[in-house]
Amino acid sequence: MIEKSFFPSAILDAPAYQHWVSTKHFGRPRLVLFSMIWLLLELTFATAAWSEQLPAQYFRLLEAGIAQVGKQMDTQPAPNLEALTARPGWKRFPQSILAAAVLYAKQHAANAHYRDPKMFSLAIRIGDLLATECEKNHAETCFEEEWDAHMWLEAYRLLAPELGEERRVRWRRSIEAEVAPLAFDAMKRQEFPWYNTPYIGTSPNHFASWAALILLFGRVFGNKDWENLGARILHRFAAEEQAPDGYWGEHSRNGPTTGYNHITFTQVAFYWEYSKDPAALKALRRATDFHEHFTYPDGAPVETINDRNRYWKVDSWGHFGFSHFPDGRRYAEFLTDFFRGDNLTMDDLGRLAQDALYYHEGPTEPIPQDQPRYSYQMSIPAGIRKRGSWVVCLSGLISTQAVNSRFYLDRQGNLSVFHNKLGLVVTGAGSKRQPDLATFFEKLQGQTFHMPISSRLQMNNISGDRLSLAYNTFFTDLYVPPPSQHDLQLRFAMTGRGEPPPEAQLNLQLCLKAGETLETAAGRKILLGTERVELGPDPYADAPETTLERAVGVVSVPLQLGANGGKHIRPNVQEIYFTLTPD
Repeated sequence: MIEKSFFPSAILDAPAYQHWVSTKHFGRPRLVLFSMIWLLLELTFATAAWSEQLPAQYFRLLEAGIAQVGKQMDTQPAPNLEALTARPGWKRFPQSILAAAVLYAKQHAANAHYRDPKMFSLAIRIGDLLATECEKNHAETCFEEEWDAHMWLEAYRLLAPELGEERRVRWRRSIEAEVAPLAFDAMKRQEFPWYNTPYIGTSPNHFASWAALILLFGRVFGNKDWENLGARILHRFAAEEQAPDGYWGEHSRNGPTTGYNHITFTQVAFYWEYSKDPAALKALRRATDFHEHFTYPDGAPVETINDRNRYWKVDSWGHFGFSHFPDGRRYAEFLTDFFRGDNLTMDDLGRLAQDALYYHEGPTEPIPQDQPRYSYQMSIPAGIRKRGSWVVCLSGLISTQAVNSRFYLDRQGNLSVFHNKLGLVVTGAGSKRQPDLATFFEKLQGQTFHMPISSRLQMNNISGDRLSLAYNTFFTDLYVPPPSQHDLQLRFAMTGRGEPPPEAQLNLQLCLKAGETLETAAGRKILLGTERVELGPDPYADAPETTLERAVGVVSVPLQLGANGGKHIRPNVQEIYFTLTPD
């Protein structure tokens, strides 16, 4: 007889098990057989839902990544930080120390390097190198960003009992030199109205990172003032600064900065580990919902709603913050699958080490990327829908321009289309001072306007989605009916308003790939490569990216807003249709 304790609680709570043990069908063989099959199927599902992949995969990645670090340091008679950080992807070399420290200090069945003296020795070599470099700078800080110092401090915390007094003093002195200026600046900003760039003079993800580093330093070295300062700031990030939709706006609360949101999320997740503040856990839940839904099937964050970066890579930041929730653990698995141990950047190596250090194991649940279809709409006018191979994001986000900052883009892209086979087909990435890349622009009174002044998003699972964008001289309705397996329809319906502008235009940014053939409706075929191609009468501005990988082609359609009669409102003056069909 099998004892109940043999099964995990997830199985014992399964409806099939409860049904089986509560019914008395022992005299009815067919029903008993049916119940047994039902139970076995559900037991199989429940067992499969338990994540065995993480954190084991983290340790495998760390092992491969740190081997590259050790090999490179061994090839240099006297390794120096300048040479190491000059290697592609190694700019954040200091963060590699945490990988060695976690492999040495984190006890887990999947970690074959627990108490491995080679890992301890490598961590010591990296830490001593960082201390030497910092001592050379004297009054100057050693690292460009606070994240490097945080990884070093995490490693110090793990290794401190075995460092020896002299090394502990030396490492602490260098780390404290990095933290002290940030603590001074954080004190001045802690009561500012909002933790947004227009107020605090830096980005929220940096300010949250300062606070996490200050908190950790205070905890490790018994500085209560610093520990409390970091905790107060991070509590406010969790309880007040987060928008209801689960993001931390950087320029304003009107919309997310998707990539950097991972960084702020990481600091709030770190704060939870040390505070168990209920506000932090609630913030992590909201942010998990946000990131899960606004991530493409290839792991990249959706660019259309991002006001700082045209694109962002698959993220290693903060997986441990997702791991409080069954779906979050599955999301962490999903993201981790895109990393390979032989080509990790040093910041990914450090972040994956932090993920392994704080990861919370448990059962998993499916995420949107596992589903054949899903839709999600925020309280702000932005939403996303997946149906089969198609993913469409619609954005009517409106925010003011940051005219004196190169870090914030104009929210001028309103549509993106992703296909499982082709990747990103139409991008809604923002730009700056490039109205020719905007979804719409109009010229009047000697000026070019390229961002909407009002918007509304309506999403319907049956009839499709409708994004309405108003400009000075017209408004448009973009209708996106449910796509079929083979094609996706886009219909723009224009309504003129007031005096027609001298010029107005619709633009779609197409993601082009070198080596593909572009064929026009007129039958012209063009092999895409490094040469600039212009198919229309007017050229468009070059995109900020300098590599062919991120080149875009703009399909432009002039608007005819005065074709129908009517002085004030001219409904349906023009309709523009697009059909996207993968080969």
